[in-house]
Amino acid sequence: MEKQTTIYLVDDHKLLRDTLRMFLESKANIRVIGEAGNGADAVEEVLYLQPDLVLMDITLPDFDGVEATARIIKGLPNIKVIAVTMHPEQLYLLKFLEAGGMGYLHKSAADRDLLKAIEQVQRGEVFLSTDGVQVIAGKYRVQSSIPSAVPQKEISPEVLSSRERQVLGLLSHGYSGREIGEILFLSASTVETYKRRISEKLKLFKKADLVEYTIRHKIFEDM
Repeated sequence: MEKQTTIYLVDDHKLLRDTLRMFLESKANIRVIGEAGNGADAVEEVLYLQPDLVLMDITLPDFDGVEATARIIKGLPNIKVIAVTMHPEQLYLLKFLEAGGMGYLHKSAADRDLLKAIEQVQRGEVFLSTDGVQVIAGKYRVQSSIPSAVPQKEISPEVLSSRERQVLGLLSHGYSGREIGEILFLSASTVETYKRRISEKLKLFKKADLVEYTIRHKIFEDM
């Protein structure tokens, strides 16, 4: 029998929590074990219940979902957290990934992408929708003054091979390692080798930094 994924819901709107719970519990391999409408209750209960995964809203009445995620990750380093939010802005996305979040999903796309995001994050991969990457790119085009987590002395993308640029571009589009392998006709282990080699060459080991770098050098626009 397939192991159930236990999920905790965090959103300040009860109607949305009820809708998410009903949808998720219709799936045999998912069990919702708790929910909260604010950050403080969410952190306390998640640390106690220790679910496999948390679906986290960004806007909460006490402190935001980024702070809640950071507190949860501090207590449970291996837990997976996906943001399900109305905010696709670059500021929230990068802060959420840096806090330890593993997926970022706009509420308008939840019915289409939520199960895919859960599956991907449970495999240890970051889920970032193509729409999210495009929003970040738009912000960079009009807000070049936004502070970046990437060091000023960047390594040129010329150090990357053509294949490494392809992998990096697809990764920043939100494709999983398995999907990248299918697109480029590579094995999963080969894709992981490319990802590790890219991080080592660029000296960038966080997903947020790699996404920023990809957008800054317009690598994703060549895909």
